[in-house]
Amino acid sequence: MVERAMASQSREHNDTTSPRKGFDIVIVGAGIIGLSIAWELSRRSRLRIAVLEKGAGIGEGSTGASSAVCRYRYSIDEMLLFARDGISAYKNWQAYTSLSEPSASFQNDGVLWMPGSDIGWAEVEHARLQHFGISSAVLDDADLNDRFPALSACTIAPDTETGEPHECQGGGRHLLESGGGYMDPMAAAQDLVEACRSKGVDVLFRSEVTGVEKQGGRVSRINLSNGKSFETPLLINAAGPWCHRLYEAAGLKVGWDIKPTRIQVLYRNIPPELSGNIPVTVDMEGGIYFRTQNRGQQLIVSSVLEDDERESVSNPDEFDRDADEDFRLIKLHVLHHRIPDLPQRGRVMGYCGLYSMNRDDVHPIVGPTDLEGFWVANGFSGHGFKLAPAIGSMVAQAITGDSLESDTTIPISFFSIDRDPIKLESKSVLA
Repeated sequence: MVERAMASQSREHNDTTSPRKGFDIVIVGAGIIGLSIAWELSRRSRLRIAVLEKGAGIGEGSTGASSAVCRYRYSIDEMLLFARDGISAYKNWQAYTSLSEPSASFQNDGVLWMPGSDIGWAEVEHARLQHFGISSAVLDDADLNDRFPALSACTIAPDTETGEPHECQGGGRHLLESGGGYMDPMAAAQDLVEACRSKGVDVLFRSEVTGVEKQGGRVSRINLSNGKSFETPLLINAAGPWCHRLYEAAGLKVGWDIKPTRIQVLYRNIPPELSGNIPVTVDMEGGIYFRTQNRGQQLIVSSVLEDDERESVSNPDEFDRDADEDFRLIKLHVLHHRIPDLPQRGRVMGYCGLYSMNRDDVHPIVGPTDLEGFWVANGFSGHGFKLAPAIGSMVAQAITGDSLESDTTIPISFFSIDRDPIKLESKSVLA
């Protein structure tokens, strides 16, 4: 591998150089993507690696706003397999990170898809999942009520314009991914920081990259806002909503419509009698998803509608972090329709985070660019958390040429910067 050879040469050249002067690889962004890449590189090489984060700690970007839902179903088979590879790491988190007591653990609550009146959808997707070895089941109304009595099986979408009630109608078919679930994204990121540092990776906060120097047509040095600079032959842009700043610093245009996008999330307290009865639920008819957290004491609620993923932010450092009132009212109306016994009164909190949305096909771009030594891992569009370990595996294989038994087999070319946009019926987070 060309990049592997260049990085090895750099290491040999800088054997007596302080890490303050140079690294073999610099990764910009200490979110789940950047940390996963660093971890996978450190697992299979002795390269000197730094992860630079502009913020004061983890979780100030997309990772902190993630619901960290781990679901397998995608409309594209390659994405289904890729999600499977990423989720496998989370399911074996202690072994994957080599930490004796990791903070995060996989919550295997299952992922329930409720397609409403589209009765045949569940059977078709069940067959796809089974074909790829993913455990799933099709539930009728009786099955749903038996497993998850808190949920209504109604196949009619609630009226979000007037809020008028309707007589609920059953008879639907629902898809359950029994192996799906979620993680605590902040705990997972912190675990990766610890794991990376145990391998000698420098994870540095308050380290914003403001300049990229080139020599001989390739990356040679980066400059930071704090006045420091590091030599490096290989720079990986994993800066999420801030990725364009690094493109500009390098004088690079990627040709993809990637926008920092405001994403709204609600927290809703739930009574104890409902805890443990609610899986990760995708209400396709109502346009929301939700899952429990804090040991079943709360629900996280957000949207699966493409129209709710279009609010671009010009400056990712400055945006409205409070959820809009109309968003609250609409999503809570849908939530109460799906969980009828949920009290109308209760504490509701809302916040907003940022995703880097690839408006061309809502799938990431990953790999080398025309600028030698400049790699990208951007545009995850809300998919990043579940895919992160597989992204790390993909990038590390390409850079080092070394493979591990647990590696994904999806080639990096699938996400390459010069690929064609993937043709999709919908560009929502469910694509």
